[in-house]
Amino acid sequence: MELVNTHCHSRYCGHGVGEVAAYADAAAAAGLTTLAFTEHFPLSHAFDPDGYLSVPVADMPAYLAAVEQARRDHPGMEIICGCEMDYLAADEDRVLSAADLAPFELILGSVHFVDAWPFDDPAQRGAWDEPGAPDRIWRRYAEVWCQAAADPAQPFHVMSHPDLAKKFGFYPSFDRAPLYEAMAEAAAAGGRMVEVNTSGSYYACAEMFPAPALLAAFCRAGVPCTVGTDAHDPANVARDIERGYALMAQAGYRCVTVPTRSGDRREVPLA
Repeated sequence: MELVNTHCHSRYCGHGVGEVAAYADAAAAAGLTTLAFTEHFPLSHAFDPDGYLSVPVADMPAYLAAVEQARRDHPGMEIICGCEMDYLAADEDRVLSAADLAPFELILGSVHFVDAWPFDDPAQRGAWDEPGAPDRIWRRYAEVWCQAAADPAQPFHVMSHPDLAKKFGFYPSFDRAPLYEAMAEAAAAGGRMVEVNTSGSYYACAEMFPAPALLAAFCRAGVPCTVGTDAHDPANVARDIERGYALMAQAGYRCVTVPTRSGDRREVPLA
């Protein structure tokens, strides 16, 4: 079966390892036909003072040049130049123009911050232990995620790791089904795609993003789905892609939707 990965990072993001070339080489060796590099779009100093969460502005030209070189080195594989952009809601402090986004053929929308707090940062995991924290964080996370997914003014093509709030294995006391339905409705309303992100299996939640029930809600709502490994190491560039396909099939999907460099989408049958 054709293998695609539409979510990948490298050393440029500050918390990944390996050169862009190493990821492209590994993807080619694994037989991937599409690989999207989606480095973390620069955050301001207020959100990323140590340059650990995103690409420093000064390094962006080198990242773009490395992707171009990877294309030349692997003409038989479609290599997409993309980015992953944090949705900061009312806390947004960047002024972005069309020129800032012009180099990117694919933009992943992410929610890593809830009211300016990086809820999935291991260094701040202790906040989840506070009384009532899982209920409060999950509700707010879903609210912010729905805002990002439904807002037509946002540049996102794909909403990445949709239930990232489960990363540390904390879950709310209430039934998540209503949140899932709201998230599916928001993605459909915004015309967004979602992804199966295979990296979730390697966190405390021990489950891909999104959970099967949330993925099924996306499927019922007619939200197209792609697959990304969220690799931050070349060794993981093709990790569990076929398992991701199986999760999609179990949720009711019959094809993987694949973004292309031209901005179109194509479909790969799961059967």
